[in-house]
Amino acid sequence: MKRILTRVALIAAVGLGIWLAAWVSNFRANARLAKLNNDIDNLFAGLQQYKEHVGSYPTGNNAQIVKALLGQNPKNVIILVSRKNELNEKGELVDPWGTPLRIYFSDTSVLIRSAGPNGRFDNRTGPDCDDLFWSN
Repeated sequence: MKRILTRVALIAAVGLGIWLAAWVSNFRANARLAKLNNDIDNLFAGLQQYKEHVGSYPTGNNAQIVKALLGQNPKNVIILVSRKNELNEKGELVDPWGTPLRIYFSDTSVLIRSAGPNGRFDNRTGPDCDDLFWSN
């Protein structure tokens, strides 16, 4: 009887450990996603302010867009949209997993893309595609 209780206790402890690890992982993923959503909202607001003050959206790649928002633009307007720790060593805005965001413009809208937790931009659908998209 003592052996059975010991095994039951061990199985319960392992099960609790697995559940706790999954819960912590899910909590961290949700926190990163919440931070990313907040960062994207701030970026959309900054890009809109830039367009209102300069007359058009910034052009170029991620790092060039950051430079334009920081005042390297025709009107020397500074638009603050991020904290320094959200930039990589190249001066690019990155997602919480460290991958540079991709920013696309049309005349009237913006599309922002994150590679998601796997850090890979996937141009297909499927269970391992975790890219995230936002548009205004």
